[in-house]
Amino acid sequence: MPERTVDVDSLWADFIRTRSQTARDRLIVQYSPLVKYVAGRVGVGLPRNVEQADLASFGVFGLIDAIEKFDPERGFKFETYAIARIKGAILDELRSIDWVPRSVRSKARKLEQAMAKLEAEHSRAATDAELAEEMGITEKQLRTMLSQISFVGVAALDEMLSVGDQGEGISLGDTVADQRAGPTDAFEVEEMRQILAASINRMPEREKIVLTLYYYEGLTLAEIGRVLGVTESRVCQIHTKAVLHLRSKMLAAERDVA
Repeated sequence: MPERTVDVDSLWADFIRTRSQTARDRLIVQYSPLVKYVAGRVGVGLPRNVEQADLASFGVFGLIDAIEKFDPERGFKFETYAIARIKGAILDELRSIDWVPRSVRSKARKLEQAMAKLEAEHSRAATDAELAEEMGITEKQLRTMLSQISFVGVAALDEMLSVGDQGEGISLGDTVADQRAGPTDAFEVEEMRQILAASINRMPEREKIVLTLYYYEGLTLAEIGRVLGVTESRVCQIHTKAVLHLRSKMLAAERDVA
C-alpha cells in the first residue's frame, strides 16, 4: 500500500513539473476507476437507451478537466474533487441531449412547489400523505411520479449550489480548486452548505439515512434497500423526494437573497 502512494505522488510530481501529455495520460489511467464508479452511480434509474459506456466516455472529459485544474498543494484529496468534476461532465452531456421529457420536468417543478408550500405551513418536511393530498393524487400515484422524476433527480446534491453573477450551477467539488472564486463566492457557497445541512436535519429519518448512506458512505441504491429492508425502487423514490426537497430549499434561499 505505501508503494502505491509513493507512485501516485511521483505521477503528480511528474505532471506538475512537465505538464506533458504522457504524464497526464498516466494519471488518467491511474484514476480511470473513478470514471466507472461515477458512471455506475449516475446510471442508476436512467432509461435503458442510455449506455453505461456512453456515461463513462462523458466522464473521462471530467477526469481530464480535474487533472488539469487540481492543485495538490492545497491539501485536498484528488478523488473528492475528481468525482464532482466527472459527475458534472456526465450530467452536462445528459442535459445537452435533453433526454428527460418535458412532462416529467413539469411534474418535478409542481412537486417542488408543493413541498415548499407544505414546509412553509408546517415548518417541517412534508409526508407522502400530505404531498399526495396537496397535489390531489393518491400515495401510489405519488410514488409512481417519484419514480418518473428520478430521471431528473439524477442531478443530485452536489449540483445544487449556484454562485456568481451568471447564477451558473457548480458542485461542492468545484469550489475546492477554483482559483477564480473570490471571498464573496466562498461566503455564498458556505451559506448554501449551511442551509443544506439544516434542511437535511429537518428531514424524516428514513430520508436522512438514504442521503447519508448514498452520498457519504458510497452505498448503491440496491445496498441501501437491503439495509432498510425495502426494494431498490422504493429507495430510489425516497432519494428523489429528498433531493427535490433540498432543491426547493436551495431555490427558495436564492430567491430570498435576490
